[in-house]
Amino acid sequence: MASAGGEKQAPAVRVLGLRASPFVIRVLIALKLKGVEYEFVEEVVSKKSELLLTSNPVHKKVPVLLHHGKPISESLNIIQYIDEVNPSYIPTCPNAFGPTLRRQDIGGIQVMRGVMEGNKDEAAGQMATALEHLESALALVESRHGKEHGYFGGDGIGYLDIVLGSYVGWFRAMEKITGNGILDEAKFPRLHSLS
Repeated sequence: MASAGGEKQAPAVRVLGLRASPFVIRVLIALKLKGVEYEFVEEVVSKKSELLLTSNPVHKKVPVLLHHGKPISESLNIIQYIDEVNPSYIPTCPNAFGPTLRRQDIGGIQVMRGVMEGNKDEAAGQMATALEHLESALALVESRHGKEHGYFGGDGIGYLDIVLGSYVGWFRAMEKITGNGILDEAKFPRLHSLS
């Protein structure tokens, strides 16, 4: 849409990210579930755009959601914002799981940063440690949430489904790197069903 001066206006919603990132994937899933139209701006890890650097000057990381130019960073914050701004039908994360998921998310960010930017052998060691912590968190979620329903969020896709589902591709990659099975159907049948 062009403005009165003939200049093209920026879309109301833009997402800065990398399509392979589970943190970006979960934002895209939330937008899709809400029916929000957006423009995706692909970032390059080695050459960050000026838009990314000005939108997230502290961390300089994706994803960043721009809503009418207002930047929101960190995927869990973005999902919460999307849910607050748009008609709500994504069930919120139960309080018991919120802190656990946030800790796992922070651990996941650190491990993935090591994989993408650092020493691969060191990152593999970090992954093995992170996987131990992740398994205990996943066991908690599996044992306490949504056994009688098709999704973690109940009868429909919810917050936990978005957060955990966005990791499935990375879980498979970590299995190959570390040799440890993460999506073991016997241990985590619900999570396994997402893959």
